[in-house]
Amino acid sequence: MTTPEDVRTRLVEELTRARDRSRALTDCVDDVDLTTQHSPLMSPLVWDLAHIGNQEELWLVRDIGGREPVRRDLDELYDAFAHPRATRPSLPLLNPSEARQYVDQVRDKSWDVLDRSPLRGRRLEEDGFAFAMIAQHEQQHDETMLATHQLRRGSAVLAAPAAPRTTAVPRGEVVVPGGDFEMGTSTDPWALDNERPAHRVTVRAFAIDAAPVTNGRYLEFMADGGYRRPELWSERGWAHRVAAELDAPQFWVDDGAGAWWRRAFGTMEPVREHQPVVHVCWFEAQAYARWAGRRLPTETEWERAARWDPVSGRSRRFPWGDEEPTPERANLGQRHLEPAEVGAYPVGASPLGVHQLIGDVWEWTSSDFLPYPGFSAFPYREYSEVFHGGDYKVLRGGSFGTDPVACRGTFRNWDHPIRRQIFAGFRCARDVESDV
Repeated sequence: MTTPEDVRTRLVEELTRARDRSRALTDCVDDVDLTTQHSPLMSPLVWDLAHIGNQEELWLVRDIGGREPVRRDLDELYDAFAHPRATRPSLPLLNPSEARQYVDQVRDKSWDVLDRSPLRGRRLEEDGFAFAMIAQHEQQHDETMLATHQLRRGSAVLAAPAAPRTTAVPRGEVVVPGGDFEMGTSTDPWALDNERPAHRVTVRAFAIDAAPVTNGRYLEFMADGGYRRPELWSERGWAHRVAAELDAPQFWVDDGAGAWWRRAFGTMEPVREHQPVVHVCWFEAQAYARWAGRRLPTETEWERAARWDPVSGRSRRFPWGDEEPTPERANLGQRHLEPAEVGAYPVGASPLGVHQLIGDVWEWTSSDFLPYPGFSAFPYREYSEVFHGGDYKVLRGGSFGTDPVACRGTFRNWDHPIRRQIFAGFRCARDVESDV
């Protein structure tokens, strides 16, 4: 970040890109689809759209701008904590036309607020934090809406170029030396509260997969009875596997002739060997790791693999350095509607040779979602603090549906260990006998 005008220009780009994506995800279906709840795990798309506008109104129009409310009567209706997703279709929601009009009205006022903000002084305005927070919030809901599209039944309405393939498939593991490093950040101006503050941590040497676990490897686990062997599962995981009747990643279909297909956004396609496995829950990832004689990495191990520079000893923003993600470095931003094959982004690998830590699939870690030492909720408890200590496992790295503005080496995601509708995969790790 440099001058306030540079920041302002970047914020215009981020807010515009987020809104363009929200429109694309909602304009591609009719009003019936927008108001339908496609899964009890998800909100109707029209709820997400109006919620995006309400959050923007609360923080930018009212708080930063000090303006009169656009629609104060909507605050309780679109409060995510007041209404569980399963009950939202029964609420008196804005219809699609009203929701679009509302978010446009709010955005017009936000542009004026951004024009007038000094982007300095007050913590919420320093380096445009509040505006960046809203851009990230919208992109996070866009990824949620993308997950709703995946759950939606019917013909395909989304399109994107196929993700890259590769013949240079990374195999095996990378040994990461033990030592201490800086985890989290106190300097990234747009980092959210759960990424803060930076703190020194010490890790023992460990080995981590050079790439996420692929469909091909996961098929080997399945063929070896992975879903039929309780000894591979935790007690709770096995109980969930039985109750939910899990026998393959979500959206996989056995054609009865020995081949597996995957339903993806309204199309059926063969399961590809070298793509990272996606739509598996934490319990499935844990069972696979046990089958492979390994374990899931801790959140600390994942971040050391993703950020630690063995030459300088410092922590970088991304595996490849401090530069922003580009299409050559990572599969982000819904440029594709699928993970790329492992090895497709060699210039995005870490210095030690760990591939695709950013983009493609969120990666389950073994860690519970807890605050860092010295954590302070900002600007509101409901973003992170209320989830600390709950039944949540940390995911890292982002997916093909994650926008770059909401993805960094320090970014932390979390979800219940039973969730599969998210774009989540994993990689494995193991202890090594001594530091190297």
